[in-house]
Amino acid sequence: MSQLPVRPLDGLRVIEIASFIAGPYCGTQLAEFGAEVIKCELPGVGDPLRKFGTPHACGETLPWLSECRNKKSVTLDIRTPDGAAILKQLVAKADCLVENFQPGTLEKWGLGWDVLSAVNPRLVMVRISGYGQTGPYNGRPGFGRIANAFSGLSFLAGYPDRPPVTPGSATIPDYLAGIYGAFGALLALRARDTTGRGQVVDIGLYEPVFRILDELAPAFDTKGFVRQRMGPGTVNVVPHSHYPTKDARWVAIACTNDKIYARLAEAMTLSDMAPPAQWATLSQRESDRATVDAHVGRWTSSLARADILAICERQQVPCGPIYAIDEIFEDPQYAARGNIARIADARLGDATLAVPNVVPRLTETPGGIDHLGPPLGAHTAQLLGDLLGLSPQRLAELKAAGVI
Repeated sequence: MSQLPVRPLDGLRVIEIASFIAGPYCGTQLAEFGAEVIKCELPGVGDPLRKFGTPHACGETLPWLSECRNKKSVTLDIRTPDGAAILKQLVAKADCLVENFQPGTLEKWGLGWDVLSAVNPRLVMVRISGYGQTGPYNGRPGFGRIANAFSGLSFLAGYPDRPPVTPGSATIPDYLAGIYGAFGALLALRARDTTGRGQVVDIGLYEPVFRILDELAPAFDTKGFVRQRMGPGTVNVVPHSHYPTKDARWVAIACTNDKIYARLAEAMTLSDMAPPAQWATLSQRESDRATVDAHVGRWTSSLARADILAICERQQVPCGPIYAIDEIFEDPQYAARGNIARIADARLGDATLAVPNVVPRLTETPGGIDHLGPPLGAHTAQLLGDLLGLSPQRLAELKAAGVI
């Protein structure tokens, strides 16, 4: 007898009043694993993410279609008394609310934690902002680029003799904050099972980035060491960088200990490019970092990328190609893991849209992508009518007043 498909968060209801990426990505992760996420957007305007990024012929942008999937869209102006009242009604029937306004904004509208938790004492409220809800900077606006800078990551990105660069993407903090927001929501919901009470999950955009900078803080605290930009190199280990190939491509090689380096040295010896014996230990290699990297670079430059990858695989040396997105689409590992999902949508006609698939992978109760980011207000009448019991006449009045 077959079982109906289940997802871990089936039955969980989330109200999302967030915009752009950080808050919405938190909601998206919950929606991918079964939560009903009701996204409230400003009537006639919607989340600015709908107009941010590459536009699609369907009228939305690619970030909107990809990053706001699985949600229901309700138009609601929560700045108005009627809109605030409806939000409270939704909160009364919800488990979680996600927002990423500047601190004090919801309080100004009479919708702060004190008010919403009184409406629903079991509510978990995820609050993502530039600097968090407390501290001297809490009122400052913030975006991903600012968080990259403030966290210490941007200072490390680039070469020592050049200005700091964007570390991969300006939106890294938004996505990390969304991940931590979803994680925090699940922790708070688990605690609610014991206490019966909800709580606030408070995240500053810079905090998840600062959290993942390995030994940056303790190294400064104990040694006074201020890590500088190292280009593609990595502190504490060498060779551990990016190296050119004969066919004008690049590979990443990571020798994180002496045993791995010994295997790489053997591989280079087989290619008649034996490294000096005095590089056997990490301390020896670190003291001669530039020469070590140059030697490895000469070896990789003598071979095509495919040959280097094959040699390193045989020698069990961690090595990978530095891919552009077109190569990712062609790679068999991505295909085997289903990392790229193709989603159909009536707005796309006969076409599909390729988007990153759900992470993490659960073997028994996996998440999934049910639909792309919805049209503005697509579920307003259904949800406010069915869930809150508002009559068609009342809905018409609210629409005429610009509340929905």
